[in-house]
Amino acid sequence: MLLIRGQHNLRENHRGCVATIGNFDGVHLGHQAVFEALKERATEYQLPSLVITFEPQPLEYFRPDEAPPRLMRAREKLECIERAGIDRVLLLRFDQDLALMTAQDFIREYLVEALGIRHLYVGDDFRFGRDRRGDVELLRDQGQQLGFQVESLETVSDTCGRISSTRIREALAAGDLATARCCLGRDFSVSGRVAHGHRRGRSIGFPTMNVGLARRRSPIRGVFAVRVEGLGPELRPGVANVGNRPTLAGDDRFLLEVHLFDFDREVYGEQVKVHFIQRIRDEKKFESFDALREQIQHDAEQASAVLARDVSHCITHQATP
Repeated sequence: MLLIRGQHNLRENHRGCVATIGNFDGVHLGHQAVFEALKERATEYQLPSLVITFEPQPLEYFRPDEAPPRLMRAREKLECIERAGIDRVLLLRFDQDLALMTAQDFIREYLVEALGIRHLYVGDDFRFGRDRRGDVELLRDQGQQLGFQVESLETVSDTCGRISSTRIREALAAGDLATARCCLGRDFSVSGRVAHGHRRGRSIGFPTMNVGLARRRSPIRGVFAVRVEGLGPELRPGVANVGNRPTLAGDDRFLLEVHLFDFDREVYGEQVKVHFIQRIRDEKKFESFDALREQIQHDAEQASAVLARDVSHCITHQATP
């Protein structure tokens, strides 16, 4: 997959494509359906398929403190788009210039002059341009004048309703990993590099890996049964805490800490992916380290039992993008 970082890296040979535009946070089953339609149309036109997305996401630029927690980092999103078989991604920096650009100017400057789009897919509620004044009808009108087709795709739904990034965030906040998994088509996971910590888990008999979250807010919080990818050919079972460790006074950082079962190798600097399988409990503060140690032991036993019942999922999950 060709990654084009910013408008300044667009070249004449990038003109001519079939494209879609969006945040695509989570790359869930609805997004994947858009990508499948995009690839089919690109084959029909004998042109590359292109995904246009933004960094940061627009709401993170306009209201960073109110922006919803990301389901995945930009790197993870790009990896998922590549696995979906897309030919190219145009990653646009969302800054003041882009925020102030009118919808008509965006169409002319990006879609027509820079990319020469022949066919464009957007969601039925897609809005863009300054003050979000651009919509599907404007795109269709401009497409008729400027020589490209526009197709609006209906939202994908399952038996429980609309598949969306918002629904996945709500499910994760409620600890409903089953719904999140159904919408994503795979486990909810977090990728990151193992960093050095304070080794306090080791001091109470439960060494942990500290995995960088690399996001302002986490969509998930609490204690979970997990499997970790990236430390050998097999997934490693464990128990994880996502939160700010309230028992440790003065530590308000939001962390992902994973205790792996029957594993004692040093893995600092390794890139891992933590698959969240089932929520066990909320994070809470304990009166002593002894009470914390006893709870972690109970959590580990519960997580081990959950993972033992989940053998078939462990075998099949890696086939999913």
